Amino acid sequence: MISVLFLNTLSAQVVEVSSPDGKLKLNVFLEKGNALYSVTFKGKTMLEKSPLGLITNESDFSKNLKFIDSKKNVYSKTYSNEKIKKSKVDYNANVLTVNFKNADQFDLGIEFNVSDNNVAFRYNIEPMNERFSVVVQSEITGYRFPSQTTTFLSPMMKPMTGFARTAPSYESGYKADAELGTKADYGYVFPGLFHIGNEGWILLSETGVSSLYCASHLETTSEKNIYKVAYPNLAENNGFGSSGSALSLPGTTPWRTITIGDSLKPIVETTIPFDVVDQLYEPSQKYQFGKSTWSWILWQDNSMNYDDQTKFIDLAEKLGYEFILIDALWDKNIGKERMKELIQYAKSKNIGVLLWYNSNGSANDAPMGPRNKMSSLVERKKEMKWLKEAGVKGLKVDFFGGDKQETMRLYEDILSDANDFGLTIIFHGATLPRGWEVMYPNYAGSEAVLASEMLYFSEDVRKQEAFFATLHPFIRNTVGSMEFGGTFLNKYLTKSNTEKNKRHTTDGFQLATAILFQNPVQMFAVMPNNLTDVPKFQIDFMKEVPTLWDETVFVDGYPGKYSVIARRHNEQWFVAGINAEKTVKKLKIKLPMFAEKNIEIINDDNAGNTFTKQVSINKKGEFEIEIQPNGGFVLKN
Repeated sequence: MISVLFLNTLSAQVVEVSSPDGKLKLNVFLEKGNALYSVTFKGKTMLEKSPLGLITNESDFSKNLKFIDSKKNVYSKTYSNEKIKKSKVDYNANVLTVNFKNADQFDLGIEFNVSDNNVAFRYNIEPMNERFSVVVQSEITGYRFPSQTTTFLSPMMKPMTGFARTAPSYESGYKADAELGTKADYGYVFPGLFHIGNEGWILLSETGVSSLYCASHLETTSEKNIYKVAYPNLAENNGFGSSGSALSLPGTTPWRTITIGDSLKPIVETTIPFDVVDQLYEPSQKYQFGKSTWSWILWQDNSMNYDDQTKFIDLAEKLGYEFILIDALWDKNIGKERMKELIQYAKSKNIGVLLWYNSNGSANDAPMGPRNKMSSLVERKKEMKWLKEAGVKGLKVDFFGGDKQETMRLYEDILSDANDFGLTIIFHGATLPRGWEVMYPNYAGSEAVLASEMLYFSEDVRKQEAFFATLHPFIRNTVGSMEFGGTFLNKYLTKSNTEKNKRHTTDGFQLATAILFQNPVQMFAVMPNNLTDVPKFQIDFMKEVPTLWDETVFVDGYPGKYSVIARRHNEQWFVAGINAEKTVKKLKIKLPMFAEKNIEIINDDNAGNTFTKQVSINKKGEFEIEIQPNGGFVLKN
């Protein structure tokens, strides 16, 4: 339903649009020349009147606006994408476009797509007389939350800090149920999760960011309950590039997305980051995704030699994996000529080779090679020509550190050039992917999380592993692929599997994360010694677990405490759960996909030992499960 109500001159127009099921309603207001919107779900206020608008170098669209008209439409599409949480999606939305003029008599349109549980909106900017290009300097787009709201947010890292000045790289932790309005020096990264007390949940993010715009983040304001969209810090990318976005007119901004539910189910299952974006170029070939071994996660830099890499090629063959990732310093320690031999050895085992590259040109100080191959158009194409001729299947490109339009252009250039040479791309030390699984057919995931490498380097992160892991299905991983690189079966996170870096989570927990964390190409931390020093059923599971999913279903959980998720690959269902609390978690979960079936369970006993057995599920699909502290379970048919 869409309607226009004419009120007094101070609050002149209200335009309303509802979701197809009628539960989600969005209202647009004009008050004293300011555009505002609010959102209700099942009659309950989820976002109070919140600001809309932006400022360009040519004209100000944040105030003194005049309502012109509104237009309605209905939009639907069905699409398939094997790389996301659901392989086939039916998207249906009611579309409302509200048009304004500002004090300079220039036009601004705001397009809202309202689907069940989701709002996506963006700004449409028209030419300004003879001006066909502008710089969008800032937005006043905001989100005003009810006072009872608590937050689940990850702070943006300070630019040009961290390892070799490579921050920000979306690798900070989270605070759960933090007070509304808690400030962070550099804002908070997308996505952000908000708990509206007993009313429900909201997930904020953005999608559709390409080379045509900068990426943005959240920032607190002088009003405790308003968070606003903020553009990159000028210090990012070593100070090079604007913090705004240069835009050809007519032009559009990326989509701001809001997912709303009275439970976490719509948050976990949303596909809105992919629903409103389109593929930007045709794939040059059919790309392959799957599982990969990698030595670096525990064997580190010293393993970048020919002999050790053959061991991980052999491991990939024994596990039935599709790839091996050969990490940093291969250019120095192996070299291109011997690398050709290594690639041919891998090919003889039917294993594809992924090679690590440094993205760096002038943006930071990361010293590892290969360097200066991805940041220059000429060098990049020469290098990719060699990679294709050598038989490499894809690249993992690292150390970006920034959200400026300049950096977004580098991401897109790497992806587009790689497609010309038939290479898949994974980004590490990178920003959040924003619809890229659909936009770029050879894109195969990003890190953008406090990932497995920090488990190796930090005892504090090891102690919080379960806490962070229970957050990801509700926040980071629900909006985009997450190349975590985990599932450790070593008890000690070292090559020798002794003495230091003791793991605090159970094997059941580790196996569960192989399902909880979704990425089309996942580097698993299985080591050659695990073939003989862990139970056979664990290795069998790691051989079997997919990385591509046809369906994802929320089962139970609370971010920071516990998480239970079900995923389907073809006709096989996997259910995985983990527990971050200090006591045993006893649950009765509903699993209609397993009703009246005998299934396999992998779980931990009260001593932390992981076992497997067959269990039967009743005809109602109900099952009682206990999850040990820092433990996890898997159910599969």
